Amino acid sequence: MASTDTLTASARPLRAETPPADYSQRWSVRNAPPTEAVQAQLKTGQDSGAAALASDVGDDTPYRVLIVEDNRSQALFAQSVLHGAGMQAFVQMDVEGVQQAISEHRPDLILMDLHMPGLDGMRLTAMIRQQPHQQLLPIVFLTGEADPDRQFEVLDCGADDVLVKPIRPRHLVAAVANRIRRNRMQPLGKVDPGPLLNNPETGLPTRHNVMQQLQAAIAEQQSAGLLFIEIASALGLRERYGYASYERLMVQAGQRLAENLRPHLLARLNDNSFLLLSRGMDAADVPALAQRVREGLSAQPFAPREDESVLLRCVVGHAHLSQDLNDADAALEAVERTALQARLSTAGVSAYESSNVAVNNEHLALLDGQIELAYQPIVAVAGGDTAQYQVLLRLRQSNGTLLSAGQVIPAAEAAGRIADLDQQVVEHALGLLHLYQFAQPPMRLFLSQSMRSLARSAYAEWLLNALQERQVAGNGLVIDVRLSDALVHAVSLQQFCAQLMPAGVQFCLSQFEPSAEANALLTQLPLSFVRMAARYAESHTNQKLRDELRGAIDLAHRANLQIIGQQIEDPQAAAAMWMGGIDFIQGNVVQRAGSELNFDFQNAVL
Repeated sequence: MASTDTLTASARPLRAETPPADYSQRWSVRNAPPTEAVQAQLKTGQDSGAAALASDVGDDTPYRVLIVEDNRSQALFAQSVLHGAGMQAFVQMDVEGVQQAISEHRPDLILMDLHMPGLDGMRLTAMIRQQPHQQLLPIVFLTGEADPDRQFEVLDCGADDVLVKPIRPRHLVAAVANRIRRNRMQPLGKVDPGPLLNNPETGLPTRHNVMQQLQAAIAEQQSAGLLFIEIASALGLRERYGYASYERLMVQAGQRLAENLRPHLLARLNDNSFLLLSRGMDAADVPALAQRVREGLSAQPFAPREDESVLLRCVVGHAHLSQDLNDADAALEAVERTALQARLSTAGVSAYESSNVAVNNEHLALLDGQIELAYQPIVAVAGGDTAQYQVLLRLRQSNGTLLSAGQVIPAAEAAGRIADLDQQVVEHALGLLHLYQFAQPPMRLFLSQSMRSLARSAYAEWLLNALQERQVAGNGLVIDVRLSDALVHAVSLQQFCAQLMPAGVQFCLSQFEPSAEANALLTQLPLSFVRMAARYAESHTNQKLRDELRGAIDLAHRANLQIIGQQIEDPQAAAAMWMGGIDFIQGNVVQRAGSELNFDFQNAVL
């Protein structure tokens, strides 16, 4: 930090840097003149809410600021400046504790550093914005980043302002106080408004809102249609136009869909999909509505940039609530699976078929067996102090056949049983972590989970409760998500991660292959590990693969992530991984997957 920021009060001119004695009164809401609306209400007494509004305006409690900064000296500098101006400032140096600090201190504003280990300020801001009641919480960045393009990215991630170091104390106080004062003067009243019903940026109903109304429609046995709308070629669009322009394009698509489909409820689910609830609609009318969705979206081009236009297409999976859809999560999963089938149809539209059809019976028959889990060590090439295992799914059928995860998971997803399967695997893993909680070295388990499970509204809450009931530390659990799922469901995954991170749960992006979109996820998601795709195990025989691997490792390390090389079968492959800078080795060269947790991590030599 520059010397102008670290000068003592006695060493600098008083008028230049020290707030006047009554400065806190100048920005106290009690001493600020009432707004015209409040003055009118207080004069006439026409509105019973005037008293509550006046009470809000009279809130003279000190401004509360949460400082998120990993550098102790800089955090204490900002804290002392704000304390000197009459504010309450709380320092949080560990990014994993930010959500808990927000709950404890209920800040009026967060003063955020950009570059922090583990989780940078932009990713942390995006996660905060996903939380109920935190969408409008002011977030101001205090950073040494002087690049205007980088500052624009910061604002685009959801920040309210960017202050550049070195900053004069009076400037810092004024910027923070003005932002808080405007936010406090909003006439919100004293009653907790509950979850937002509409997204403040797009005006569309929130996912939570539509899911609640869907659940109510099912409970009341209403006649209604449900449509899952997936924008086609999303990965190519985001790679071509970049993140900001792609987001602008999706906002435009949502607004057009909502305009064409009023009064039906439309919510954006994730990066490129929407959910439509059409209450009061007969089953016979739902297919025509689905076709109308496709035609309306592609009727006119969109403008992701001022000088360019593009036509959008979509696929639609649809169902009627008169079918065997027992709750909102099951209904959402049904239409999402139906949209996958619509991708293969030339019409781009597919209707949900009830689960008692023969195909689903075949999938269920395949799942009729006993789960058997196997474990494979994940060993640090430089040695480590943690016993790490990948938990591998197996299923033993009644005839003795042992099915692999590659056979079981697709069948479970097709039959709508994947959430049950994932839950059983998690319960088994938590049982092991509880059993080995005092073991040395401590244990960490990597579990593959489907995004169809993680996206269910109650799954995160169930997992948090399960951790608490088992009295298991969350840092022993790593949720493994496939790259292909994360690319499509990045928003849902961010929301799930934000709920689990305060408990210490970590996340791994598996089957990773470098691309512009995949590389962006390394900074957008709160990851700790990246597992490379299996083909990179052959990097010692292919120069192109070797170059790609080194590039991916360098990118991940710059994002403070650790890289796992999987399916390493021989010493030559392990040596190539080690030379490339890999952090962990997994494969038969270390130990084959088995039913025992008996690998000697402390004496392992690669």
